[in-house]
Amino acid sequence: MEKYVPHEIEPKWQRFWKEKGFMKAKDLPEGRKQYVLVMFPYPSGDLHMGHLKNYTMGDVLARFRRMQGYEVLHPMGWDAFGLPAENAALKFGVHPKDWTYQNIRQAKESLELMGILYDWDREVTTCEPEYYRWNQWIFLKMWEKGLAYRKKALVNWCPKCQTVLANEQVVEGRCWRHEDTPVEKRELEQWYLRITEYAERLLQDLEGLTGWPEKVKAMQRAWIGRSEGAEILFPVRGREEKIPVFTTRPDTLFGATFLVLAPEHPLTLELAAPEKRAEVLAYVEAAKRKSEIERQAEGREKTGVFLGAYALNPATGEEIPIWTADYVLFGYGTGAIMAVPGHDQRDFEFARKFGLPIRKVVERPGDPLPEPLERAYEEPGVLVNSGPFSGLASGEAKGRITAWLEAQGLGRARVTYRLRDWLISRQRYWGTPIPMVHCEACGVVPVPEEELPVLLPDLKDIEDIRPKGKSPLEAHPEFYETTCPKCGGPARRDTDTMDTFFDSSWYYLRYADPHNDRLPFAPEKANRWMPVDQYIGGVEHAVLHLLYSRFFTKFLHDLGMVEVEEPFQGLFTQGMVLAWTDFGPVRLEGEEVVLPGPTRVALGLESDRISLEEVRKMGAEIRQGPDGPHLWKPAVMSKSKGNGVMVGPFVKEQGADIARITILFAAPPENEMVWTEEGVQGAWRFLNRVFRRVQEDKEALQAISGRFAKEELEGEERGLYRKLHQTLKKVTEDLESLRFNTAIAALMELLNALYDYRKARPVTPVYRTALRYYLQMLFPFAPHLAEELWSWFWPDSLFQAGWPELDPEALEEEEVEVAVQINGRVRGAVRVRPDATLEEVKARALEVKNVRAHLEGKEILKEIYVPGRILNLVVRG
Repeated sequence: MEKYVPHEIEPKWQRFWKEKGFMKAKDLPEGRKQYVLVMFPYPSGDLHMGHLKNYTMGDVLARFRRMQGYEVLHPMGWDAFGLPAENAALKFGVHPKDWTYQNIRQAKESLELMGILYDWDREVTTCEPEYYRWNQWIFLKMWEKGLAYRKKALVNWCPKCQTVLANEQVVEGRCWRHEDTPVEKRELEQWYLRITEYAERLLQDLEGLTGWPEKVKAMQRAWIGRSEGAEILFPVRGREEKIPVFTTRPDTLFGATFLVLAPEHPLTLELAAPEKRAEVLAYVEAAKRKSEIERQAEGREKTGVFLGAYALNPATGEEIPIWTADYVLFGYGTGAIMAVPGHDQRDFEFARKFGLPIRKVVERPGDPLPEPLERAYEEPGVLVNSGPFSGLASGEAKGRITAWLEAQGLGRARVTYRLRDWLISRQRYWGTPIPMVHCEACGVVPVPEEELPVLLPDLKDIEDIRPKGKSPLEAHPEFYETTCPKCGGPARRDTDTMDTFFDSSWYYLRYADPHNDRLPFAPEKANRWMPVDQYIGGVEHAVLHLLYSRFFTKFLHDLGMVEVEEPFQGLFTQGMVLAWTDFGPVRLEGEEVVLPGPTRVALGLESDRISLEEVRKMGAEIRQGPDGPHLWKPAVMSKSKGNGVMVGPFVKEQGADIARITILFAAPPENEMVWTEEGVQGAWRFLNRVFRRVQEDKEALQAISGRFAKEELEGEERGLYRKLHQTLKKVTEDLESLRFNTAIAALMELLNALYDYRKARPVTPVYRTALRYYLQMLFPFAPHLAEELWSWFWPDSLFQAGWPELDPEALEEEEVEVAVQINGRVRGAVRVRPDATLEEVKARALEVKNVRAHLEGKEILKEIYVPGRILNLVVRG
């Protein structure tokens, strides 16, 4: 083979690796293991290079670990249920199942074209009954433990998805899948998982995740949102009930001058006086139509309605009015607040607008607050106007007032969390049926385990699948009509399906035992592989998927199914792949760029005019098109934007190894990278230089062995040997920490050294060894080329050859000779490291007998050191 032609060699090695089964994991009872996992994808069709970044990273790491001698689990599967498949199927008029399996075939072909190796014997597909049967089994176990329950409540409803959303799927008041769609509130009876029971463990165990990015842990802490404070009971005038209020500032209780209930609070309408009921009802209905972000927007004018009812401040006995206002949310705390306008700015603005009392009960130390207050003072201080607690510091007063309330039966210390229970009911077709039965006589009854799976019916007519604001399964009596497992009478199956995050919350455990038909997985097999040593995926899953997976693992641990409590030991969040994208035509007017409406909207700009300097600052360019100038800018690679570099066509034309090097070398893997033609050409030049170096020396390399005595190496040979092991150390460390771009840079440097060596020297045993190590180090990154070149000289596979062994002695720097002068005359010499400091060289110099003799009785006035060359001591006496 005289030329590097990727499409001639790559299919051959892909077939070879597959036949040999190098990435098939063995369930050995002991030994070194590595579980390398990339977040499994929705099967959305053919893949582009933006999809392939994380899969390539996982493949590099899996190959490296395998070469190191680990037993490696590197599996793949498909997150196959859910809205993406269902919506696409509805759009194109095909069944979601057909759409899904067609896309899986395409995606597998792309992955295999890239040379990415998985243990396909462990493949899981979540829409198969063999998998979702165990979703239902886990749900029933949660039901048995009181963690799965059904309740009627206000829920988030996406009018575009036509289904409810969990709190975590609402982003700034909008659907996580449709950023242009505000979420509505509806009252429905739904299934929940009691993730809040695990809130404290989910929070505390973050501390042990030292292999996770700090930003991801911070996002989870914020979402769990632990708050310490007190729950205080406010008696209602003329009624027996008391309204519980949670506050983190019990020290301000004496300043509570009114209560505010969320519009959705069950007591809002119940407490409304008859003459106020119509006004309150209208306000409640209007609040339901607003998003949470709109209701809590900073600076928004406060609105509210007085209910015509009063509560008693438990500290003062004072009657205080009860209002409803939409800035209070029912989903947080108890859905009611004690309003302390003197020390909470939102309450201050509300009180100002409606003429409610503002009372100062915390004084600023050393700088008294103005009277009346100009704004709320929200910092700690010293209590005033607080009865027996006046004079206490805020921190001490919190505990003292809470203890006093407990003694009176009017409150208690409490910890609350922002985290809410996980709503898993979905009113869509393509998901796991919920394994519960509704019986008029027996209530809600679980399906017996031996009757699992409850099969999703195969609805052939696309119109049967189309969302209707309720579950499509409600229209199919052949599915929902059943008998009660408890009494044998007529009953109705639950017609909702599960949130597909249920599927992805435990799939990594199924990979350990994917064909088990008695349990989701055998504990001994899960314990062999868990935890996942390195998990790779997008930061967009920092709350949803990762939080749910941690919850499931803890639950299954408590069930005795798995020893670990945390699923992922190491977590890496890769950056997105961008591509230069045409945002449309523009018009140039001198130094200004005029943007048509569609271009301005696509760029997210408010003005239709920007300067050329602003274009440069946003990383954009003006390029000439056939119809005039266009604005180009890097954007996330996607088929919808028309900037996706599709895997199949690219690999068939350019080669998988070129794609891999382009992806891995362009930027640090945690950063965004821009896919460019320059990057592709750079990868081609690098791999072509590797090929030429080996091909030109092929005959000479085949004619000699790699045996040599390292202690006899001198000059360029010694330098090449040292450079080889410096590179090996660098590449090994970079692979351990997933710094792929710097590892490839080190290989490029070593390649330059190999070329330089051959300019001055013939092929030698040390050069042959250097090339052997080079191909071993190149293999994880460009496996096809490395395996091809390796096969010219050695009979085994690079998988079998393993990772090269580092020679620590080769890393030791050679010593250099430094002349020691006294007043400019050489009196001796010492050998030191090239980077030795003045003090180190001077100490060595004073060990030389002749130097000491010429210094005897003299005073050193000055020390002049030229690193690696001369030390001159200026003396007198």
